[in-house]
Amino acid sequence: MKSSIILLGNPGAGGASAGSIDRASHFLRSEGYSVEVLLTRQRGDAEQLAREAVAKTPFLIIAAGGDGTFNEVANGIAYSDVPMAILPSGTTNVLAKELGIPKDTEGALRIALRNSPKVVSLGRISIIHQGLPVSRYFLLMAGIGYDGTVITGVNEQLKRVIGKGAYYYSGTKTFLSHHLEALDFDIDGKHSKGYSAIIGNSAKYGGDFKVTPDANLADPCLFACIFMGKSRQDILRYVFGVTAGIHTRFRDVEYTKAANIDIQGVAHIQLDGDYFGLTPAKIEAVPGILRLVY
Repeated sequence: MKSSIILLGNPGAGGASAGSIDRASHFLRSEGYSVEVLLTRQRGDAEQLAREAVAKTPFLIIAAGGDGTFNEVANGIAYSDVPMAILPSGTTNVLAKELGIPKDTEGALRIALRNSPKVVSLGRISIIHQGLPVSRYFLLMAGIGYDGTVITGVNEQLKRVIGKGAYYYSGTKTFLSHHLEALDFDIDGKHSKGYSAIIGNSAKYGGDFKVTPDANLADPCLFACIFMGKSRQDILRYVFGVTAGIHTRFRDVEYTKAANIDIQGVAHIQLDGDYFGLTPAKIEAVPGILRLVY
């Protein structure tokens, strides 16, 4: 019998099910590994289960679910020596696309078993919530302003039924009714103003789009994309620019490498596709704190 693997799954993510996680478990056992399956029931479970799993010093933790599940597991095992691999089954699977992990179970698991862990960096965001400091790591991005507002409006029940359509529906509602406040950004000592931002730790966004095209998980820095306009016309232009891959050339878009970002003003925040809270916020790059298999 080979070393032990912990398969930590979210059976409610996208097309995932207890059955698909069970099939993954059988495949791993057929490869000679001892497998412990841990299933989440609600948001926050994956982080807690991952934290407890680290104490068992497994050979590998495989997170099965979507980007929210991967975020929680990364927060649970950051700074540990236990490597993390992913089995994508979420709604958009942005991290899987960033890393080139296929959605089919066997293909993803073969990468998890055969590839060596790579040391990657994470972003960390800190805010004050109900009078107390709160910090969290992110693998993909922090979305501030319009992006965060869209996520606040995503109906989780609708998301389970129509998947990505729930994001488009919320995006349309937000587009028709949004009110964005001006934000002040201090990026490594350089001052900027804007209404929305994507702070990227990776290139991919929302699937195959790239808002921060130069960001890379192996890079010890983040990339900040600041949008200075707020009108509906501006937002449509930004959407077109992102889909065409030309938004970083716009005069009212600031795109820069960053290690530390301070954001003042009031705006909604999303992390890796899940709602996090409100600015003011401090964001920093934290190099080399996660061992990720891809």
